Amino acid sequence: MMKSMKNNFQEESISKEKKSGQAQPDSLPARASVLTKFISALLGMGLGEPLIKLGANLFSVIAIALVVVMSRSFYQQAGETPNGEDQAQSLIDEAVEVNSIPVSAEAAIEGISRNAQLRTTIPSRPREELSTYLVQDGDTVFGIAEKFGLQPETILWGNYNLLLDDPHSLKPGQELFILPVDGVYWEWLGGIPFGEWANFYGVNAADIIEYPGNNIDPNTVGDYENANIKTGTWLIIPNGKRDFVSWSAPLGVTRENPASARVLGAGACDPVSGGAVGYGAFVYPTNKHYLSGFDWSPKTNHNGLDFAGNEGEAVYASDAGVIVYAGWNDYGYGNMVMVDHGNGFQSLYAHLSALNVGCGQSVGQGQVIGAVGSTGRSSGPHLHFEIMAGVKVNPWDYLPPP
Repeated sequence: MMKSMKNNFQEESISKEKKSGQAQPDSLPARASVLTKFISALLGMGLGEPLIKLGANLFSVIAIALVVVMSRSFYQQAGETPNGEDQAQSLIDEAVEVNSIPVSAEAAIEGISRNAQLRTTIPSRPREELSTYLVQDGDTVFGIAEKFGLQPETILWGNYNLLLDDPHSLKPGQELFILPVDGVYWEWLGGIPFGEWANFYGVNAADIIEYPGNNIDPNTVGDYENANIKTGTWLIIPNGKRDFVSWSAPLGVTRENPASARVLGAGACDPVSGGAVGYGAFVYPTNKHYLSGFDWSPKTNHNGLDFAGNEGEAVYASDAGVIVYAGWNDYGYGNMVMVDHGNGFQSLYAHLSALNVGCGQSVGQGQVIGAVGSTGRSSGPHLHFEIMAGVKVNPWDYLPPP
């Protein structure tokens, strides 16, 4: 049967060629006609379904192989070719080679080549000149010192005429001198050898004369110990120290001899005989047991605690005793009460808005003696509280846990 189909196909082709007088070109329609007849013949023989299954399986195998080949090619190309920002940077690097940038003659001589750095960190250079700072609302001596990398006492030692060694004197709008280093800023008034003056602050004359921030020509001062420096010249004394000028209440104000308090102001009392004696244990003088201001800090001349409180809140006697001062204080405390406890201890309560006691009165521990305020040198309502026992002591060492 296959032989008969082949003979018929050949005869038909020869007949067509004879009709046209020449061989027909192998055109697409002709090939399609032959393929159609071939498939029809196969279907006629009952081979259609097996051939379709075979073709489908063959197509699936080819498709899977093609996917595998394309995937391998894609991932290999992705690993070798940069994309996104990396590709953009690669193009930039190809266009401009950093090492091709000319270097300076000095660098060339030294034989060191460095790539250009688009971002550089310039190290901060030590400041040598005096600067100023405008006090802002909420500033403290501690905060300002930290801002400029200084010790807090340097802020006081650099601004005595303004702050009078009292951290409570700090107010918004004040312009402070900020020293470039820790030390003292003071006026040279003459009258003693310059070397002695320098020694008073714990340094020598050369430390002051040769400090760049003072702008002194060493060749013009002659002998350092008797330096020829114009009186009235303000000088930075690097690493200098001095004692604080006392602005606070004196010690030893007892019921028997309160006269030492008379220099403090109108609240001084006359001698008192007898009266209550304390227990030697202290309670908190305010309702709030946390600070709203300065902590105990002798290095900044703050020898007490600033307890938080609202204007008018009660202030309590920390221990029993006798009132030896009640009234205005001329040295920054405002309205102040001092209690002598009769056992070597005294306690002090400052910046009060009101007083509930008077001179010579005996008070019990925890009794209301006044009200929280902001009188005197104060930046807001609080209670300044001190305990004294021959010297001013840290109240935290005598108060119970908060």
